[in-house]
Amino acid sequence: MTVLVNRLDKRVSILRPPGPDDTDPAGQPLDDPVEVCTVWGGIEPLRGREFFSAQQVNAEVTTRIRLRYRDGIDRTMLVRFKGVVFEILYVINPNYENKELQLMCKERQ
Repeated sequence: MTVLVNRLDKRVSILRPPGPDDTDPAGQPLDDPVEVCTVWGGIEPLRGREFFSAQQVNAEVTTRIRLRYRDGIDRTMLVRFKGVVFEILYVINPNYENKELQLMCKERQ
């Protein structure tokens, strides 16, 4: 476990989409994601690419975010780090040991 602890040096927030019961003080439904928790994580950019789509240049960065195992994290959630929001593409539980989660993410544009 000490190897994993040394890499968890960033504070990241896990966000979930707002549900039907999530409302603001005026009773209106929320549009913004709701923060579930803030945890220590490690962020590793894996690759980046640029591509042309409909006469626009788009950039995509694939990132792995590691954190201690936590139940309830799924692909519908987002991760925020210093104002950058990542979409979770895959949630990996290595060897099903429930020690760490690897979130394979894409940076939101």
